[in-house]
Amino acid sequence: MSWLRILAACCLWLILPAQAHKASDSYLVLDVQGAQVVGQWDIALRDIDFALGLDADGNGDITWGELRQRHTAIAAWALSALTLERGGACQLRVTQNQVDEHTDGAYAVLHLTGDCPATTGELTLNYRLLFDVDALHRSLVRMTLDGRVQSAVLSPQAPGQTFSAAAASSGSQLGPFFVQGVWHIWIGYDHILFLLALLLPLVLVRVDGHWRPVDRFSVAMREVLWVVTSFTVAHSITLSLAALGLVALPSRLVESAIALSVVVAAFNNLVPLFNHRRWMVAFGFGLIHGFGFASVLAELGLPQDALVLSLVGFNLGVEAGQLAIVAAVLPLTFALRHTAFYRRGVLVGGSVLTMVLALVWLAERAFDLKLISA
Repeated sequence: MSWLRILAACCLWLILPAQAHKASDSYLVLDVQGAQVVGQWDIALRDIDFALGLDADGNGDITWGELRQRHTAIAAWALSALTLERGGACQLRVTQNQVDEHTDGAYAVLHLTGDCPATTGELTLNYRLLFDVDALHRSLVRMTLDGRVQSAVLSPQAPGQTFSAAAASSGSQLGPFFVQGVWHIWIGYDHILFLLALLLPLVLVRVDGHWRPVDRFSVAMREVLWVVTSFTVAHSITLSLAALGLVALPSRLVESAIALSVVVAAFNNLVPLFNHRRWMVAFGFGLIHGFGFASVLAELGLPQDALVLSLVGFNLGVEAGQLAIVAAVLPLTFALRHTAFYRRGVLVGGSVLTMVLALVWLAERAFDLKLISA
């Protein structure tokens, strides 16, 4: 019964953050020309509701009337978490409030203006929104400083950024989005479960309807390379196409298909349909996962020159995060492959739990339901 308790604990660990695939992000676009500042700040209504309580009647829906009543409070709350300095503190104001739809729901759109003490020199941005209550929150920033476009990702670990009108190095553009790519794969529970569902049987071989352990690590490693390479190539293709604006799919379709990919991968461990063709499953569904990865960059709307560097950095980060998961999982699964605990508890039991959870995700995303509390 000990392995059952372990599986139950794993199930709880997976269910609690079940909605965390799309992390909390805000999108800050600033244009600073000399001392003049104009900008737009998109903040998810769900985040504002969490911080300020927008849903006055408690019916689960935030109406325009409820939002309008809190415009002043929202502006004060947001501006208290954002500071700009150029020769001293810049004075920022919210001039207009609107609502816009992003791929993951409704966002408040705050239009900003301001003045800085100096017309030249570096500009320092400090951001603190939600960091005290949500360690996963990120702000994706597009900064145009005296005509030069730069990008940054701000987090609790790196809440500030200094921008210069001088030419930015490639490393300064690649670095933040590399980190964001690693982070995105590590908190993308559906991406992780899809990858794990593909990896778990690779230390075993199907013989006469039964799972048998492989003899050598090299055999498992060869299969892992096929699967991981196929997944990487596929999602890199669609990540690039989507981020560059060449192909677009509806968010609900993409997220539903990602959940379906987890169902198929887990079911294949119970009833092998693609026993020697898992790389084909990895490639086919990897194309869909790439659209999911692309949502982070697409929402920011970076110009073409900055987008290419950000895309490269983000994609490299996704690959690094993915390889870290493989490096942690493969030696452990290979060591346990001879045990009944692994074949029955981890592979079979884990695949059943994964499939059930993914079916819940699929129902939520396809039909816009709320079956599991975040």
